[in-house]
Amino acid sequence: MKVTSPAIPPSRPARLVEHRIITGILNGSYPPGTHLPNERHLAESIGVARPPLRETLHRLATEGWLTIAHGKPTRINDYWEKGGMGLLGTLAKYIDTLPAGFVIHLMEVRSRLLPVIAALAVDQAPDEVQAFLENAERLDDDIDAFVDFDWQLQLFMATKSGNPIYKLMLNDFSTMFDSLATAYYAIPEARAASRNYYRNLSSAIPAGGRRVEAVVMAAMNQSVALWKTLDGA
Repeated sequence: MKVTSPAIPPSRPARLVEHRIITGILNGSYPPGTHLPNERHLAESIGVARPPLRETLHRLATEGWLTIAHGKPTRINDYWEKGGMGLLGTLAKYIDTLPAGFVIHLMEVRSRLLPVIAALAVDQAPDEVQAFLENAERLDDDIDAFVDFDWQLQLFMATKSGNPIYKLMLNDFSTMFDSLATAYYAIPEARAASRNYYRNLSSAIPAGGRRVEAVVMAAMNQSVALWKTLDGA
């Protein structure tokens, strides 16, 4: 499955710096443990002034991509080891250069997180979750409609779970979810599977959170399996 990143606006120096550095890290041009060229040379090679370069490097350092130390070359980190949740938002812009297996790892995390969120939401607010799911019956067989509904459902359940941290965690996935879900829901089987999932979820609500957790887990595992069948996954 080919998922493409948005075009790079050439008039935005900070965005250009980010693009050059992140794609270089992801494609192996800047391996972990190596160092970036000095600031002057790097600015000249990218074609930007030094202030936006410096600002962007410091932002990437806060996300875990780089280590900046006064008087020393800027070092490339192993982002698997040093990166935090904020790094996901940047990665979302570079879907087409993500390392092998990243999407599957991300989906597997969701398959462990969302069932717990859903169970808590149903235990806390079953009628409200049921009412939200009634909208699924009116969903058009349209990619954007499924992308929007599925994400709003996840956010709604996180809100109703009673734990605000879940909502904060999901917010970090929002940009990446939009890119991946657009590709996923381009497959008719994926839309059909989700429609069936929403119905099963609605039917499970009267049985309580434990039953809901099992339904969501099964649906998430199915989505992982379906993604694995796509070309390039």
